[in-house]
Amino acid sequence: MDDTRRFGPMLAGERETLDHWVDFYRETLLLKIDGLDAAQLCERPLPPSTLSPIGILRHLTEVQAYWLREVTLDEELPDYYCTQASPDGDFDDIDPATALADVERYRREIETTRAAAASSADLDGPVRGLRRGEHLNLRWILTHLIEEYARHLGHLDLVREAIDGRVGY
Repeated sequence: MDDTRRFGPMLAGERETLDHWVDFYRETLLLKIDGLDAAQLCERPLPPSTLSPIGILRHLTEVQAYWLREVTLDEELPDYYCTQASPDGDFDDIDPATALADVERYRREIETTRAAAASSADLDGPVRGLRRGEHLNLRWILTHLIEEYARHLGHLDLVREAIDGRVGY
């Protein structure tokens, strides 16, 4: 996969900057898993941690759907991977047989959630949904997504290096 990321726009307004960094990290995730086969996507190379590349991707798929569809637009969505019986199913219930389909689901969710965020122009006003009964705005959500991605991409750096030695920003 070619690295088409760029670090700009350097003089943009707030909304363009927030959208840029969310997209930058989305693409970074795909770059970090590029070249891994289904079995490698499911490797958990850092015991006792259960983190795997596909688990991180699945988690971020659910994170995006939750924040940008359920909270921002007040959509009712089923969880993709987590259930009451398996609350950490995004990380725990991985399988090489479904890993490549999970990557495709992530790619589709990127497109859907990018459109969901774009449909809300106001960073300041409350979004349609609530988080634990509280109102919040799109600025908070986009900032949180940047934080969430940055944290988990740091985990993925270590996991990927342990799998095959590959490093990179």
